[in-house]
Amino acid sequence: MKQDIPFEPVTGVSIAIVPDAPLSEGSQPTWQVFLLNSNDFALENVLIAADGYGTQPDGQAVRTSTLRYHFPEIGPHSATPIELIDPAVFHLTNQYWVSYYRNRQIFDRKFLFVPDSIVPDNLSRLELLGGRAGVLHG
Repeated sequence: MKQDIPFEPVTGVSIAIVPDAPLSEGSQPTWQVFLLNSNDFALENVLIAADGYGTQPDGQAVRTSTLRYHFPEIGPHSATPIELIDPAVFHLTNQYWVSYYRNRQIFDRKFLFVPDSIVPDNLSRLELLGGRAGVLHG
């Protein structure tokens, strides 16, 4: 049963949304979503489900398609690109549900980027990406 499975907390794993170029007025950079593993160990059999939900500016409810990604292994101290994300969905809640194994133990965590949180004011320096700036959720 589910209650019999020990769910340990996820540590050292985060999601970052990063523009491909420095932001300036009038620029339209491409944004990339990364899975960051800052642990000393690899993540095995990584599954990620990505989707968005919320309301359009006219008040209509919207839900994006759920996209699923699989990575056999994510190395220690690494950043792995997951997907490109369109700035047109930044007004939605963008959810990334990450599951992985370590030593035959499953780990699971949801990362939620709330509406309008992917903005220049929330950019921070990301060491695993060579100091590039991005919005980090960890």
